[in-house]
Amino acid sequence: MTAIKHPTATEAPLSFECELPDPPEKVWRALSEPELLAAWMMPNDIKPETGKRFAFAGPDARIECEVLEAEPGKLLRYSWRERPGAADPLPAFDSVVTFTLARTASGGTHLSIVHDGFVPVAQPVLAVAGAGCGLSLNARKNPTAANAPCMMLRAA
Repeated sequence: MTAIKHPTATEAPLSFECELPDPPEKVWRALSEPELLAAWMMPNDIKPETGKRFAFAGPDARIECEVLEAEPGKLLRYSWRERPGAADPLPAFDSVVTFTLARTASGGTHLSIVHDGFVPVAQPVLAVAGAGCGLSLNARKNPTAANAPCMMLRAA
């Protein structure tokens, strides 16, 4: 009989920060209103209230989420539970996404995005981008920052 080892969460979060010219209220709407969030991410039914469950219609599988914390204009944290399709050999993927917004001296927004609590999988590829900022990691090596016209937060 062979013992099955279950993967454990990695301790290194993926994070990045950027300065946006838009005020926190506008950035908050882009993160918390389903239609606006869908325009740069994926179709969803988010309701930014602590304890509310919602889902993204991912390209390969539904991504189930739960709002862990929501402070309008300042903080949005939710669980990210991706379940691969039946044909996908990858295991379940669980993590937490945190958006922190702070008003800058010029009236814009300092945006911090942290995606952590990953369950490691074989050859993980992860892309994180937000509000025109981007970070791409291939197998968690060689991070490359880039500006991106479209925002996306997806684990594959």
